[in-house]
Amino acid sequence: MAVNWTKELTDQLDFHWKVHTRPRLDGLTDEEYRWEPVAGCWTVRPRKSDDEPGSGEFTIGWAYPEPVPPPVTTIAWRLAHVLVGVLGMRTASHFGGPPMTYDDYPYPGTAAEALSRLDEYYARWIAGVASLDEAALARPCGPAEGPYAKYPMATLVLHIHREVIHHCAEVLLLRDLYRSR
Repeated sequence: MAVNWTKELTDQLDFHWKVHTRPRLDGLTDEEYRWEPVAGCWTVRPRKSDDEPGSGEFTIGWAYPEPVPPPVTTIAWRLAHVLVGVLGMRTASHFGGPPMTYDDYPYPGTAAEALSRLDEYYARWIAGVASLDEAALARPCGPAEGPYAKYPMATLVLHIHREVIHHCAEVLLLRDLYRSR
């Protein structure tokens, strides 16, 4: 029996997105979006100076190298990570999406704006994955993926799907904790 790997890969993430993740993000408020469950969280916040990451009115908590242990992050921070580093930059590199980096991204200051962008970036990613045939899934990722340049595109797709599932599950847990505080 032949396996349609493109269908398997898109179905894996799309099921999780449509059944577990996106419906549970409906109604996300700005208060939840910015809620800091502990002191010292990394979040998305109004910009104080021009040397902070981002290009708009908001910036993101960030340090390199990352502190050990890393700070707890808010829903806003986690969604920003999914928007930029997980879906946005990869869609730009592989599926013709707009270029972006953590340094030049206009971080969303509201939950509604973040969710609107999340829907848009998810749609771009899943359409891009759906466009890959067997040969495209086997081709190396290329220079945009740094040390993973020689790995097959299927490896990157699986990694991005793990990242979306992982970080969105964290967001949903934070929503549960916010509701139950």
